[in-house]
Amino acid sequence: MKWLIASDLHGSGYYCRALLDAFDREGADRLLLLGDLLYHGPRNDLPKDYDPKAVTALLNGRQASILAVRGNCDAEIDQAVLQFPILADYALLSAGERLLFVTHGHLFDLDHLPPLHPGDILLHGHTHVPACEMRDGVTYLNPGSLAIPKEDSPHSYMTLEDGVFLWKDLLTGAVYREYRG
Repeated sequence: MKWLIASDLHGSGYYCRALLDAFDREGADRLLLLGDLLYHGPRNDLPKDYDPKAVTALLNGRQASILAVRGNCDAEIDQAVLQFPILADYALLSAGERLLFVTHGHLFDLDHLPPLHPGDILLHGHTHVPACEMRDGVTYLNPGSLAIPKEDSPHSYMTLEDGVFLWKDLLTGAVYREYRG
């Protein structure tokens, strides 16, 4: 199974369409969204083509393929318009012998680790910066941000297939980082 993993869309219709184009181009089976889907938040500028209603319609059109966790900018009112669950603070996925703890990053991060075993993976967005780091035997991965990247990082997403994580530029699909656990 191939996963496309993305975070921090923040209501951008432009980057949502680019995300769904990438999903189709990748031939991914599932779309894992790490939160902050519709609202841009009070600390962020409006992203390109800010249009939460369009994002809602686009994502609802793919509801059967989406697994999502709640970001700090996601609220119950967002759940009222989205036709797939978004309010879980985390999800647990199996990647072979490893556990993937999937969250947004505002509750659990490298400084506030959930209960994990060495070799497990903490996967979150929130910082808007792509990352691949190991601490205390736990690997932390971050796909970066779709709509509002920081620290001169590209608009990006990740794929996971056969235990290999690839970070890709959203607009070109070019791989710029790889992790094999």
